[in-house]
Amino acid sequence: MGKKVAVFGSFVVDLMARASHLPKPGETVKGSIFKMGAGGKGFNQGVAAYKSGADVAMITKVGQDTFADVALNVMDELNWSKEYMLYNPEVGTGSAIIMVDEQTSQNEIIIVPGACSTITAQEVDNLRPLLSECAYVLLQLEVNQDANERLVDLANECGCKVILNTAPYQAIRDEFLSKIYMVTPNEVEAEMMTGIHVEGLEAAKKAAQVFFDKGVQVVLITLGERGVFISDHGREEIISAFKVDAVDTTGAGDAFNGGLLTALSEGKDLWEASRFASALAALSVQKIGTTPAMPTREEVEVFLKQHN
Repeated sequence: MGKKVAVFGSFVVDLMARASHLPKPGETVKGSIFKMGAGGKGFNQGVAAYKSGADVAMITKVGQDTFADVALNVMDELNWSKEYMLYNPEVGTGSAIIMVDEQTSQNEIIIVPGACSTITAQEVDNLRPLLSECAYVLLQLEVNQDANERLVDLANECGCKVILNTAPYQAIRDEFLSKIYMVTPNEVEAEMMTGIHVEGLEAAKKAAQVFFDKGVQVVLITLGERGVFISDHGREEIISAFKVDAVDTTGAGDAFNGGLLTALSEGKDLWEASRFASALAALSVQKIGTTPAMPTREEVEVFLKQHN
């Protein structure tokens, strides 16, 4: 097991329905499958990291309701510590409405953050002892941004490198970005943040330069089926994605980020870590759901041997 790491982010309950096509405005579509389960970008990424072998602390906030039990039950099943779970007795646990097209595996999602958008300054400040032990902390943009900003300041004070998965997209201040070690946008988020359409290697290099100019040290841009672009201000290239038959792409980005955190915690370089993370993403899209689709370490290692 590598160095200790943390994931700071959202938990929501996923309410997922699959149908022959996604509804147009005003249209009602008869679905074929409904599932309810643990979700939220933060929690998904934490589960992906934990199941793939990381010593990872999960920091999120839930209500005191039956939806909170969904998170707690998953953590119990995984034998994963709940030490850093936060609770809001007045605001309910977040939820996500997910619609999946059975023909294309594409999805549409509405997030209602609920309790995980109410993380307080004091709750963040209480994390100092944890962050002082962590090599990396991974966060997203699905909790209240003032909590993210305070956490980044604290992480930098503690010598803990910050990885920011810039999803779901929202405008963020350059001052905030200047304190980030690594960003991991997808191609759409990268374009929204830089104004550059990332259609190939040269465009990706230009987008990365925008992030570098703002103070970010490492840029990874996920490109879906095309793979992932990696730049550390020196070496720049696109690593090809694994070719698999996808049945549900909902949690692919979260699987990638969680796997990346695991690999980096174990001292793998960016390219090796990205390949490891890509294996998690490839395995996750072959199953239905988000946290249930996150692969185990054994599954990842078997997959990598098969695709050596």
